[in-house]
Amino acid sequence: MKIGKGVEWVAHACAILALLPPKRALSKESLAEFLGVPAPYLAKQLQALSRSGIVLTHRGAKGGYRLAKSADLISLWDITASVEGTAPSFRCTEVRQNGPCGASEKECAGPCHIASAFARAEAQYRDSLGKVLLTDLVAAGTNEATDSRKQDIGLWLEQHATSVA
Repeated sequence: MKIGKGVEWVAHACAILALLPPKRALSKESLAEFLGVPAPYLAKQLQALSRSGIVLTHRGAKGGYRLAKSADLISLWDITASVEGTAPSFRCTEVRQNGPCGASEKECAGPCHIASAFARAEAQYRDSLGKVLLTDLVAAGTNEATDSRKQDIGLWLEQHATSVA
């Protein structure tokens, strides 16, 4: 299962947004600067988060992004599904019916065992990501950051966050 870099970027962006005080937002340019990633590409990923209700977008010179709901209500699966979609990663094409020794339709009445195994694995993967909350990720990042880095982040957020209604 391959996860695009956009998922990584917006997971980090959400962790930064979780640090903002209420009624404050960050522009896509500020988020991109903080993460050291291209703003136009990050903007596409942020739009996906907005469509799924994870972030709110505020337009205008003082606009930006902020979380739409509490960080303890946002899971890593929510973020991943917003960007990558929810379609199954594995799609069975019933290859067992192909070739000179292909199985008959009657033999294929039940689900393909290979497709079933992939489906179980994907369900466990989604369930596992669903149990990782944004608050857990922020806490882990905060615990490993030095006091100096925490202070730098706080000052940076003060300088870049805008007030929104």
